[in-house]
Amino acid sequence: MTTPIAVTIAGSDSSGGAGIQADLKTFSALGVYGASVITALTAQNTKGVTGIHDVPPDFVTAQMQAVFSDLTVTAVKIGMLSQPAVIEAVAAGLTGKQPVVLDPVMVAASGDRLLVPAAVDVLRRVLIPRATIITPNIPEAAALLDTEVATTEEAMRDQAERLLQFGCGAVLLKGGHADGAESVDLLIEASDTIRLPAPRIATENSHGTGCTLSSAIAAGLARGLPLAAAVAEAKVYVTAAIAAADKLTIGHGHGPVHHFHSWW
Repeated sequence: MTTPIAVTIAGSDSSGGAGIQADLKTFSALGVYGASVITALTAQNTKGVTGIHDVPPDFVTAQMQAVFSDLTVTAVKIGMLSQPAVIEAVAAGLTGKQPVVLDPVMVAASGDRLLVPAAVDVLRRVLIPRATIITPNIPEAAALLDTEVATTEEAMRDQAERLLQFGCGAVLLKGGHADGAESVDLLIEASDTIRLPAPRIATENSHGTGCTLSSAIAAGLARGLPLAAAVAEAKVYVTAAIAAADKLTIGHGHGPVHHFHSWW
């Protein structure tokens, strides 16, 4: 039996709630072996980001080559890529053999910006066309399209369809930043649209939610699930992780979701 392996290419969160750390926890919780390529180090906690140290592009390349030359990777998750040269390095290092889940991380839950403005266009042109699926939230979708933030589900659908024209295989536009009793995500593919609702959960502990959802999708793909099934499973997992978040007492700001809610 082949061990499913996913690699996360993303930044490190020193407080453990988001980024590489959240991705590896999610992979493990969902039965997938996790490898990592670190693109940036952040000095970060539940209250905010106080510093970012970018990994040189050539060392990002070296990490990717080390992982892909030895491990049989069955899915790739891409998260924080703060600099244009790092985005170029990651795009060049992809083998094209694995499904790619791209979470266009731009702003942390604390409001701190994680992507320099000059990198947005490079992300659009170089990396999004390589993605099997991209998973922006509502503000990230607006930033990628250089337009106003969607305030209705109809506007979300329109923006997701426009994002699809950048060349990715599918778009999951997340509705966590919207209002209402439900948090509705929209999965848009060329031939289908799937509405994924879940109850909106009142909690301050939502740190790492986007990282967790995208890595959960990658875990499903690594295990061989079809895309729609991987997305649906990931939605259920992250909703439960948010619902259990208040069982943890981590930090004094926006605490993390509970990645191991089924275990402890």
